Amino acid sequence: MSALPAAAAEDAAPILRVDGLSVHYALDGAAIGAVRDVSLEVAADECLGIVGESGSGKSQMALAALGLLAGNARIAGSVRFEGQELLGLPAAALNRIRGAKLSMVFQDPMSSLTPHVRIGVQLAEVLVHHARARWSDAKRAALEMLERVRVPDAQRRMRQYPHELSGGMRQRVMIGISLMCEPKLVIADEPTSALDVTVQAQILALLREVRAQSGMSIVLISHDLGVVASLAERIVVMYAGRVVESAPTAELLRRPRHPYSALLIDCAPSLHRARLDRMPSLQGLPPSPVDAEIGCAFAPRCPRATGRCRAERPPLRSAGGAAQVACHHPAP
Repeated sequence: MSALPAAAAEDAAPILRVDGLSVHYALDGAAIGAVRDVSLEVAADECLGIVGESGSGKSQMALAALGLLAGNARIAGSVRFEGQELLGLPAAALNRIRGAKLSMVFQDPMSSLTPHVRIGVQLAEVLVHHARARWSDAKRAALEMLERVRVPDAQRRMRQYPHELSGGMRQRVMIGISLMCEPKLVIADEPTSALDVTVQAQILALLREVRAQSGMSIVLISHDLGVVASLAERIVVMYAGRVVESAPTAELLRRPRHPYSALLIDCAPSLHRARLDRMPSLQGLPPSPVDAEIGCAFAPRCPRATGRCRAERPPLRSAGGAAQVACHHPAP
């Protein structure tokens, strides 16, 4: 079932459509399920947020879309970008799309940037490779991009190496690299997770500004619901490799239907609640991806769980309007 509101689906074809995507890894004779039958859509000029605990399948889904999974991954389903199927696409054809029309900002800019290559070269080579630009033109565009993403003293930064930049500056460089070819869609995977709150706010403001200027779509992946809520129009909640809820941001924050979504919101710090001696936390652990699926994966941690939940996995279905939920006992 799609995670896109019906009205939006009627208005225009989605820029990204994921149908029944599953990712399993073969390891020591076992099949490790990282993504399980995920379907969602991203409209043009939309920011879709994807949230969930570590291990919920958020990043694996994004890596599958870009053909960046490990060699022992087994993929099923469909990922279509601008109507073109990406899964199974030859490497040469895929390389003409990723980095040019579809790009990604990775979690750790220190490990994603090449440590022995100067910053200016890493930005410029995107245009040289994808747009066949001359190095002189590409370096000039790289300098302009560093200024656009608010890197101070951009001319000097062009000559520096990644280790000479702060975490926030490296993240700005990663965003700049992803924007060099003016892509239609950027997948930002935990773009603020290693940054302090002040720099987080700056990076989110930068993404908001760039999106307003270019009209690009964004998939914002994070374990931090507050980060996603500040930018995304819709939020998809994932748990144990599956989508458990999807709704417009304001609606999900105001009235979460899945107990997992409600607990995530309760665990987020708030200035509007009474001060607590101890912050709320989500008890228990997610299921092992090696274990067979029996019933609802969240049942062992769920305050609403019944015998039906432990025996029968709930499908993702409409919860009224643009919302969807996979729960036998959703909140009204």
